[in-house]
Amino acid sequence: MELIGKILIVDDEKMTLDFFDITLSKLGFEVIKAVSGEEALDKIKLYSPDLILLDNILPSISGIEVTQKIRNDKKYKNIKDIPIIMFSAIGEPNEKVLSFEVGVDDYITKPFNFSEVLARIRSVFRHKKLAEQILLREKKLAVLESLNNNLIAFTKHIKKPLTELNDVANGIDINDKYQIQKFMKKFEIDYNEMLALLNSLEDEIMELQKNGDKCKEEDLFLYNLEDRISKYIKAENKL
Repeated sequence: MELIGKILIVDDEKMTLDFFDITLSKLGFEVIKAVSGEEALDKIKLYSPDLILLDNILPSISGIEVTQKIRNDKKYKNIKDIPIIMFSAIGEPNEKVLSFEVGVDDYITKPFNFSEVLARIRSVFRHKKLAEQILLREKKLAVLESLNNNLIAFTKHIKKPLTELNDVANGIDINDKYQIQKFMKKFEIDYNEMLALLNSLEDEIMELQKNGDKCKEEDLFLYNLEDRISKYIKAENKL
């Protein structure tokens, strides 16, 4: 089965870890497990998961403290926006409020229904992927605008040296070596400038194509996730 994402499960209860490992693996996720906050922080840096299912009641470091480190510690700046779904057997309003304030994306009170957990995963992934798609499209538009501006600048820039080269060429005395050398020197300078600008345009076009392909991949990821979860919920309801 093709993997559609990595989920880190953080819980000190082996039964919960094994349950999520089996069920989420069936959906096509790569499941990473941790039994403590310290282990979770190590594996977050090591694996860069797409989603974290995090129990708040953990030995030593709580889930809220883990979230604070991820969101605020410079060591995790490259992965600080990983979506986090918090679990808790307490479910007190103050704890929920604090969880959201420190950066948790969703909150589920134990005992939970697995169909609800899948729905929350789907919701968080949809939000994450749509946000990424918006950023990709914004970047794509920025590249398009830059490319358009550079094309305009290039057309304006190329007209002047070409006109000057043409004027110089028409006035050259083919028997005058000095004039020929001067023309060749000017041609070399103008040629290098135009070539540099063309290379810049080529880089931007390649970047645009790359971003376009990535957008398609993200769309496919989201579609596969929706489809797999939908089929799993239907199968579970039949049991």
